[in-house]
Amino acid sequence: MRKNKRRQVFENVEVLDAGAKGKTIGKAPDGRVIFLTNAVPGDVVDVQTTKKRKAYFEGTATAFHTKSDKRVQPECKHFGVCGGCKWQNMGYEHQLFYKQKEVENNLKRIGHLELPVITPIKGSEKKYFYRNKMEFSFSDSRWLTLEELQSDIIFEDKNALGFHIPGMWDKILDIEKCHLQEDPSNAIRLETKDFAQKKGLTFFNPRNQYGMLRTLMIRTSSTGEIMVLIQFYEDNEAKRNLLLNHLSQTFPQITALLYVINQKQNDTIYDQDIICYKGRDHIFEEMEGLRFKINAKSFYQTNSEQAYELYKITRDFASLKGDELVYDLYTGTGTIAQFISKKAKKVVGIEAVPEAILDAKENAERNNISNADFFVGDMKNVFNETFIAENGIPDVIITDPPRDGMHKDVVQQILTIAPNKIVYVSCNSATQARDLALMKELYDVTKVQPVDMFPQTHHVENVVLLEKKK
Repeated sequence: MRKNKRRQVFENVEVLDAGAKGKTIGKAPDGRVIFLTNAVPGDVVDVQTTKKRKAYFEGTATAFHTKSDKRVQPECKHFGVCGGCKWQNMGYEHQLFYKQKEVENNLKRIGHLELPVITPIKGSEKKYFYRNKMEFSFSDSRWLTLEELQSDIIFEDKNALGFHIPGMWDKILDIEKCHLQEDPSNAIRLETKDFAQKKGLTFFNPRNQYGMLRTLMIRTSSTGEIMVLIQFYEDNEAKRNLLLNHLSQTFPQITALLYVINQKQNDTIYDQDIICYKGRDHIFEEMEGLRFKINAKSFYQTNSEQAYELYKITRDFASLKGDELVYDLYTGTGTIAQFISKKAKKVVGIEAVPEAILDAKENAERNNISNADFFVGDMKNVFNETFIAENGIPDVIITDPPRDGMHKDVVQQILTIAPNKIVYVSCNSATQARDLALMKELYDVTKVQPVDMFPQTHHVENVVLLEKKK
């Protein structure tokens, strides 16, 4: 071990495990954990620490003495800089192993739960090109890689269209090829950048807030439809139409060509007016004959194929007989509610986002679903005794909350009405475990099924069935 005033170097550290947020774990000589950003379990490395805390270090592997047999060659040339697919250097079977292990550890260590045998994680058929939504940012001062900085080349072209460098809100890495969304996604992005540069359209400078082109969003669906939305900062109609006409002519398969004029400090579009330039203002997704309208602001699971697997598991866990009243909490655009509706007597969906509930109602009408009602409002406020008195006591609750999990008042209300079954779908098994711990006196965990929605990343979904104790 070598020290300086700020940083330390630990030599021959064995990487033992994978941890939270895609980091891996080694041990310092004094027993403290080291969280690493660029190693794989099984590597033996020298570590340069970057942060020191009372209980742990953070660091980077600077030399590899032994490379793990779990390693694979990353597909993407941007791996290690982009930060979007942190596990590309690990074989997919090992990714699945560590995702399942994280779910089990969180349920046991945080929830202190008695668990059944956990079903093996449901892997994704597609390891790459599985996302149906991608968002890219423009910049007039692109991020230069270490190799570029160390070269003698003077880079005059500083424009970029790509992803934010992790932790740096104003630094954009220019992307040549992204392996997350199927063609023509890459072609649309590259053509947008190339044409904009040729015609002198300026790229955004987020620090000083100037430039014309701000963001590009591409959405696709399993039905083959494509949505392209460009967010402009400066309102120049002639140049805007020049670019949009070019994209329309070059990619006639675009179903919805949209734009936004956004002169706020941030890039969010949820409070902005979306303008349809050509085609429809939406695309459609399909699942088991159900059609879901998706507009620019709609939430829809970003891996369509795995969303189908996730919803099938949710429906199987609920094991509905046809006479049940089901509450679908955090229903979003009502996809789960409508997916299970034909197996239930009635489904009641609740969601905080008004636009999502409008989509849910419209989709239900389109799909001829008459036994689903949808209500809008903050869950902890809407889901109260009056609401339950008006809509009935549910036999089954399905809940799919955001990463923060359920508010404690929502958990308490569930315990008060005590449905026979709860199916808890989560994108964060840590907060899921916290919530389950609050319910373990009344409920047994009888089924657990992790689902991998995001290959090459550390993220994992988990579905748990709770059944009331007898």
